[in-house]
Amino acid sequence: MNSRILACLLCGVAPAAWAQAPATRLPVEDVRVLMVAAIDSPTGQALGFLTGKQADAITQQFRASTPILIDVTTERRYQQPGCSRLKVSFSQEGLHLPGSSGPQRRTVDVGLNYCRDGKPPKSLA
Repeated sequence: MNSRILACLLCGVAPAAWAQAPATRLPVEDVRVLMVAAIDSPTGQALGFLTGKQADAITQQFRASTPILIDVTTERRYQQPGCSRLKVSFSQEGLHLPGSSGPQRRTVDVGLNYCRDGKPPKSLA
């Protein structure tokens, strides 16, 4: 995901509940790793935190105090093997947003249909 898009999304959404501590999460530079892990997981979940240049840019831009957490949850498994409806949540605490009185938490939720091969499912059945 483009870091500018994620940064704008983090600015424009209401605060949400904070997720688990980063110590229990997989570090990833590409959220697709967690999306495939959630598809393959018996529980339908995968937890991680964003690393690399995108994470650094977003964290610096907002002078955030914590990593960008990523929670991927399977909302529905489709008949097509390896395909699911996923909810991908990006969260970060301690963001300093323009016009705010202090650090804030922000969460961005994205829903998408995704398959292990990176394409959308052929059918939503």
